[in-house]
Amino acid sequence: MTTEEQILIAARKVFVQKGYDGARMQEIANEAGINKALLHYYFRSKDKLFEQIFTESFQLIRPAFESALGSEPDIRSFLNLFVGGYLQLLEQLPYVPQFVIQELNRDPQKLVGLIGKQKIPIESIKSMIQKEIDKGTLLPVSAEHLMVSTIALIVFPFIASPILKTVFFNQDEERYNHFIHERRDHIVNFILGAITAPKRTQNE
Repeated sequence: MTTEEQILIAARKVFVQKGYDGARMQEIANEAGINKALLHYYFRSKDKLFEQIFTESFQLIRPAFESALGSEPDIRSFLNLFVGGYLQLLEQLPYVPQFVIQELNRDPQKLVGLIGKQKIPIESIKSMIQKEIDKGTLLPVSAEHLMVSTIALIVFPFIASPILKTVFFNQDEERYNHFIHERRDHIVNFILGAITAPKRTQNE
């Protein structure tokens, strides 16, 4: 593992625990097992380090969008790939949703600016949904509502995991993890059940 990788791992841990305002470069250096001068050699400021952490975390979500839109998918294929990719990412990095909410509360404009740099393919998603509506396979649905609802169904169990583990799973990690693994099919079927147009009979 390189020194830069050690720093990024340490910074993720400290930023998640303390937030941007509470994190100190000395604390990050201590967590990485290096001195502060070496930390500043790789990252001149806390701001630069935070931007790197956030950008890398967000870029891990991009493949979920890109693979889902890669080959003129229908809505089921898109949802399977997008939901599955997003869930897989959050299983690896469960801190991301809480981290984003924490920083949105702290400095929304900074985070909005960083997200704006990521070039999420919203227009491609809208175009795919509109084609399905035009073919009559989907009910008229707003792309914005569809994506917000889908992301909420994906992200909420990670944000509320301490509550869910207590209320529904009696602190049983194995049962909770099994629940998360079931989420893709449940979310896809739930969304499709809400937006799929009923098939027309020959008399219609």
